[in-house]
Amino acid sequence: MKLSILLVDDHQIVRRGLKQIVLDEFADAKIIEAGSAEEAIKLIRQEEFNLVISDISMPGGRSGIDLVKQVHEEYPSLAVLILSMHVENQYAIRALKAGASGYLTKASVCFELIKAIKQLLGGRKYISDAVAELLADNMMAKNKNKSSYELLSDRELEVMKLMGSGKSISEISNELSLSINTISTYRARILEKMMMHSNADIMRYVIENQLL
Repeated sequence: MKLSILLVDDHQIVRRGLKQIVLDEFADAKIIEAGSAEEAIKLIRQEEFNLVISDISMPGGRSGIDLVKQVHEEYPSLAVLILSMHVENQYAIRALKAGASGYLTKASVCFELIKAIKQLLGGRKYISDAVAELLADNMMAKNKNKSSYELLSDRELEVMKLMGSGKSISEISNELSLSINTISTYRARILEKMMMHSNADIMRYVIENQLL
């Protein structure tokens, strides 16, 4: 069967760059693009893919990790490689626990993407050296107290980071395509779980823990 890959990213220019990297190595590959997790799920149900390559942060109600969870549930043999602008220690373990077959930062895509694709197509997971070190550290620390932000859901963490960057509730609402009430609910959960009292507390925590 001809190699078929689904690229999921809300930025067309990113999809174009990824597509070119893939086609430089797999000239005959069939590349289909999606701009959201919702669109990706529809395409996966309609067509047969060898691999899904997805961004982690996307607008709408579902993130890349949400996509991983649904694909893992409906199509457990379909590998999903997560790409992210975030450093490994923020999302890699979450993505792998959700069912992702690999995790790459966008900064390493040019050097590692083809290697990761070949490994995933061979039926193996792709774990970079940085992620392998994280997994080892995570195992060693599993009986210790979790970092406070690990208590947050994936979406709560995303909202907290946006708040930490100084964005308002309305700005976050527009960026994630979620209602202001929904973002306010996430804010309330963040404050409760993190035992904080204000946006200033959130900003201070995000900056001190280098979550931006």
